[in-house]
Amino acid sequence: MLDTLIIGGGAAGLSCALVLGSGLKKPFAEGRKVAIITHQKSSHLQNALFNNVLGLKPGTLGKDILIEGVQQLTQLYPEVLQIENEKVNGISKTTEGFLVTTNKKVYNTKRVVVAVGYTNLLNIDGLEDYIKPHPRAAIEKDRIWLENTDHLIDDNLYVAGTLAGWRSQFAIASGSGAHVATDILTLWNNGKQTKVHDKH
Repeated sequence: MLDTLIIGGGAAGLSCALVLGSGLKKPFAEGRKVAIITHQKSSHLQNALFNNVLGLKPGTLGKDILIEGVQQLTQLYPEVLQIENEKVNGISKTTEGFLVTTNKKVYNTKRVVVAVGYTNLLNIDGLEDYIKPHPRAAIEKDRIWLENTDHLIDDNLYVAGTLAGWRSQFAIASGSGAHVATDILTLWNNGKQTKVHDKH
């Protein structure tokens, strides 16, 4: 049984995984298992070029961030299980959490973070009731969001990034993933507001 399974290896998903990974050594996180399905094919980062993001060298390519983000997660937080080459087909509720079915396996998890892109190609069974037209995208682009309140779709079911209703801006998607991670850290810490800062 996983504690948290993140679906999607783009800006929001990797940011969420990095922040959760950084919290796993805290006493309140003992025994927690976090995994990420690092599906990146549909990430908008594949074609992105960045000149206007604080902290990124102008000319940085999104496809490089995808590769480097996975490497960063591997090097810093190897305890976060990375699941490669799997695509999620369905999410169903159980008494203890969720069953997440991919094209290869079934995962049992207490919590799910959906952090895939906001195109109308989303076809994960179990999410249909939450799909609505995206509130911050041009109508002709036919973008969607998963209806949520402060990233929470339902008990222990989160959405992050553009699919949460945010604009398609790298810093916003990354921040959304980090926001969800700090909400989960706060849950782990018995409701005490929690974040993780790296210090010298």
